Amino acid sequence: MQKLREFLENRQISVYFATVVLAAAIAMFVPGTTVLGAGVNPAIALMLFVTFLQVPLVDLGRAFICAKFFAALLITNFVMVPLLVALLVQFLPPDPMVFLGVLLVLLTPCIDYVVAFSHLGRANARLLLAATPALLIVQMLLLPIYLGLFLGKDATSLVQLGPFVHAFVWLIAVPLVLAGLVQFWAIRTRAGEWVFTRLGLLPVPATALVLFVVIAAVVPQLQSAINVVLQVIPIYIAFAAIAPFLGWLVGRLFRLDVPAGRAIAFSAGTRNSLVVLPLALAVPGAIPVLPAIVVTQTLVELISELIYIRLIPKLTQS
Repeated sequence: MQKLREFLENRQISVYFATVVLAAAIAMFVPGTTVLGAGVNPAIALMLFVTFLQVPLVDLGRAFICAKFFAALLITNFVMVPLLVALLVQFLPPDPMVFLGVLLVLLTPCIDYVVAFSHLGRANARLLLAATPALLIVQMLLLPIYLGLFLGKDATSLVQLGPFVHAFVWLIAVPLVLAGLVQFWAIRTRAGEWVFTRLGLLPVPATALVLFVVIAAVVPQLQSAINVVLQVIPIYIAFAAIAPFLGWLVGRLFRLDVPAGRAIAFSAGTRNSLVVLPLALAVPGAIPVLPAIVVTQTLVELISELIYIRLIPKLTQS
């Protein structure tokens, strides 16, 4: 069982890219894949459940105990990144829907495959993994506030509280509580340990499932939103180039060790597009613009991660 888990973890990047290519090919040649959109939320809930399951409850406080790391993580993602986003969105057309899509994806730090990429980039992935539940909760609480600040009066018509509450309950609270219960069960009984061990095989397949469902459901919509896609790609490229450097600077400011500083850089550059997609889909009149904007960022980011895993270790060598 352990060998199978290591096999999946060691090849997860290849699995993700193969999944994206397969999903895109199916979406282009098989009609009707947009119906898979109904499976986005359940797939994301499963992914987050098995992600949280990787964080032992006894380790959950690590990110808080390491106060410098947690402070650097929060300042990077919720102060420095929003300032960068505020600058970048000035180059977007004055369309509230386009603004909303870019804001949704760039203001929310990743909590899933960033751990895998940071591990490949010789960062402290364990510390970053321990911070993921808190990072997800903080972004869901702050995102409505940031959207209100950036969008002004347009926020009232575009952003509704209901989807955020729904996402918090079903994508954060329920998976986190279930993960805690399974861990407790595993400690107390052999049956629980057996289940826990098998569930430990699912993080890579679950993330691949989300990628497949999202890409297959949204790619058919990209053609009708091609003008918007072309407008946001330069913004995403600029963000991918600048954000990790900001994270590195904050890590230096807090005098973090090299692996922890790398983790901050990876977190700054990696966004939570898969998790915020349900929020985008809940916006009235979202299709096809918002899903296209969100998924385009995912595609740009996956390519950027291949650069990060080579560049960030060099940038932060001791």
